[in-house]
Amino acid sequence: MKTGLKVGAEAVVTAMVTEEMFAQFEGNIVHRAYSTVAMVYHMEWASRKIILPYLEEHEEGVGGAVSVKHIAPTAEGTMVYVKAVVTKLTPNVIVTAVEIRNESGLIGIGEVKQGIVLKETMESRLKQSMTTQESN
Repeated sequence: MKTGLKVGAEAVVTAMVTEEMFAQFEGNIVHRAYSTVAMVYHMEWASRKIILPYLEEHEEGVGGAVSVKHIAPTAEGTMVYVKAVVTKLTPNVIVTAVEIRNESGLIGIGEVKQGIVLKETMESRLKQSMTTQESN
């Protein structure tokens, strides 16, 4: 990774809740509200935005872990604000604390852990995974 990334670095993602973000399974809407799946996506996106300027050409960030507590519902048409802040930093792992808010207040909290890997290592592992699947 390039130098300069520090604990405390942050990024924000904003989004308006749309029907595609509703809680649903197999296309059947369960609640017409912002889903935990959409929340996790936005948490990972805010966290990824932090590392993008620091990745070398031969590196990639990969998701390692996500923990989330979905606290309150959010209706269609409402804006959500997702803020990720670096809390732990090692040469190959970045951990962010994430808060998700809407106009009414806090709707979620969590943590995202990202690993930094060589692109060629990732490609090799993916190929190996496909070979393993084909032989089963």
